[in-house]
Amino acid sequence: MEILKFSVPEIIFGRSSLKYTGTCATRLGAEKIFFVSDPGLEKSGWVERVFEIFKKEHLNWVYYSDISSNPRDWEIEKGALLYNKHGCDVVVALGGGSPMDAAKGIALVTSNGGRVNDYEGANRIQHPLPPMVFIPSTASSGSDISQFTIITDMERQVKMSIISRTLVPDISIIDPLLLTTKSRELIIAAAVDALSHAVEAHVSRIASPMTEVHSLKAIEQIIKYLPLALETGSIDHLEKLSMAGTSAAMAFSNASLGLEHALAHTLGGMLDAVHGTIHPILLPQVMRYNLCECTDKIAEIGKAVLGKSLATNKATALAGIEKLEVYFQSLNVSTRLRDIVPDRSTLPQICKMATYDSCLLSNPRTATVEDMMQICNGVW
Repeated sequence: MEILKFSVPEIIFGRSSLKYTGTCATRLGAEKIFFVSDPGLEKSGWVERVFEIFKKEHLNWVYYSDISSNPRDWEIEKGALLYNKHGCDVVVALGGGSPMDAAKGIALVTSNGGRVNDYEGANRIQHPLPPMVFIPSTASSGSDISQFTIITDMERQVKMSIISRTLVPDISIIDPLLLTTKSRELIIAAAVDALSHAVEAHVSRIASPMTEVHSLKAIEQIIKYLPLALETGSIDHLEKLSMAGTSAAMAFSNASLGLEHALAHTLGGMLDAVHGTIHPILLPQVMRYNLCECTDKIAEIGKAVLGKSLATNKATALAGIEKLEVYFQSLNVSTRLRDIVPDRSTLPQICKMATYDSCLLSNPRTATVEDMMQICNGVW
């Protein structure tokens, strides 16, 4: 077997684990915390809960919540100025992908200088980031685990993928209780995002046995427990989704993603669409496109989705893709691109921009602008 690298933070998982936030920050040397979250978590009471934890631990902090659902480059610059002004030394982020990605961007700029746009692509970060403690409020983005951060370049209207080992947080505190205040729509979007992470990581050119075990487990768990979580709202089922999202994040952080995410990032950057709503539209079609290059891998996904294998790997793979389409339809989410794209005239530009996304490098099959147009037209 070839030499493998597998990067993850220290993970603290479990109900009420949020209470360890202050202890973890102190352990990392915090004297002035830069705390990033968003207005939604303020309304649900979780931000105030973290304030209480900081007070109990006699910690000082600066709070920043000027974060959009797809964090903008200028929001990173504004946050970095605030960080430097107050002499902060540890970053704590509470939220979904947007606050956590923004927190990574701020940590990057304060430690490496320049603009966050300077670091688009892979392995362009030269200096260590300040210590980071991340607390995900959704079971999806994986930013608390991963080597990725996704920031919108407002001038180009594109989501930049920034990838580096230095972007992996020091500590991830995963408290499934945070999911109990999420709406049905956000739970679905989060779980489908995690599912797409797992699927694309599994077929990635740089997948390994260490990532595959996590990607397949995540797929099995999300397929099983998302409908149950929506039906019951049970913390037991939400906890399973949280664990699945963590497994998916460990897989994609180390195996990267693919064509579906390259398109999703571009669509999100141009249209400001919620990331998780794009995957039910694109994922099955991209899987069909990739099938000829990785039939066995997609058959493994099919087995995880179906709970069984059929007569041949190709039959299992195709049946798994069809089952995914039915599964997405059962969630009552959009499954056609026309639901989120104003008209077809923007598709050529979307596909052209997607060719510059770093995620495309690890897709199992090369894709041109014309290939992507066929995929988009196929789900129009």
